[in-house]
Amino acid sequence: MERFAVIGLGRFGERLATLLAESGAEVIAIDSDQEIIDDIRDRVALAVCMDATNEEALRAQGIDKVDVAVVGLGTAFEDNALVTVLLKQLGVPRVVSRAATAIRAQILSRIGADDIVNPEKESAERWSSRLLAPSIMERIELAEGFSLTQLAAPEKFYNKTLEQLDVRKKFKVNIVAIRRTVEETDENGARKSKQFVISVPMADTVIMPGDVLVLIGSDDAMLSIQSQ
Repeated sequence: MERFAVIGLGRFGERLATLLAESGAEVIAIDSDQEIIDDIRDRVALAVCMDATNEEALRAQGIDKVDVAVVGLGTAFEDNALVTVLLKQLGVPRVVSRAATAIRAQILSRIGADDIVNPEKESAERWSSRLLAPSIMERIELAEGFSLTQLAAPEKFYNKTLEQLDVRKKFKVNIVAIRRTVEETDENGARKSKQFVISVPMADTVIMPGDVLVLIGSDDAMLSIQSQ
């Protein structure tokens, strides 16, 4: 089970922490407002009222042990930047930081942020899916809870035909295309990558390592496939 820290519980942060926890993840929620902490306490594994710019306080709460930290402080950009730096210094593998402008996003990326989130343009639901299923490469919502998704083929799918996998029956999704990258050698002996699309996968189509599946189905089904 992955461990998440959500630092800053505004509308976006509170919703994201709740969605992650509801999906079974272990979530540490942090904010400097005690009332907000009291409100979310029963929905996450741990809720802490503290100053997130304090390195020792972060370490004391085990933030250095989380897999992903999301920094969504809405007070001052300087605080977001400082917390981002502290988290990377603590060794957090993936830090997602909030930025409302392109310049701020560029600054955060340069000081260590692995991803940037703009809560004014992106929903907590979308980021919950991205964090819980990092192998999902692209998602287009078709209806509520239903999407067209590009997903890196799970290792358990390798070298099996679509008939053997029978994902339509097992997961209630349809594979509508497969993106595949192959290595070729040109006339000068140089190797290069070439990508092509299997636009009509058949029952005897074999899933190869590195394939990207284009799927239509429910978001829950996509998460189930990603966990294979």
